[in-house]
Amino acid sequence: MYSDKVMEHFSSPKNVGVIEDADGIGEVGNPVCGDMMTFYIKVKDGKIEDIKYKTFGCVAAIAVSSKVSEMAKGMTLEEAKSLSKKAVAEELGGLPKEKMHCSNLGAEALAKAIQDYEEKKLGKPPAPEKEELHEHPCCCTHCGVENPETAKFCMECGERLD
Repeated sequence: MYSDKVMEHFSSPKNVGVIEDADGIGEVGNPVCGDMMTFYIKVKDGKIEDIKYKTFGCVAAIAVSSKVSEMAKGMTLEEAKSLSKKAVAEELGGLPKEKMHCSNLGAEALAKAIQDYEEKKLGKPPAPEKEELHEHPCCCTHCGVENPETAKFCMECGERLD
């Protein structure tokens, strides 16, 4: 079911921990599957000098967190912002379709940590709220599945609904 790379990162995750004086912190969660990720970054000269994370979740969530941390370390903030779920999944040798939402969470947690850094350290204003991309807030724009009105994530594919 999982690739050797996924199992390697699950069995021996890299960069686990907390950076107490982090420059940016990003936290995400998917209430559908229960995965929670918090990323901590230290930035020096516009690059991610150090990165740690704490993840509560499944095999894929832990492997994704580990891989995202490896990929992002040493990148410029702009490079790290462009990490996509597809790139993360490819680096792990693929993920089962029902676990692709985990790669979204890893990239999203990193993006939130960078956003937190930019807001705190660089004085950038918070990113504007995304415009509603669909008529009904509980319909996923990614897969079209209807979800409960209170859902923040699609119950089918894990995409963020708000």
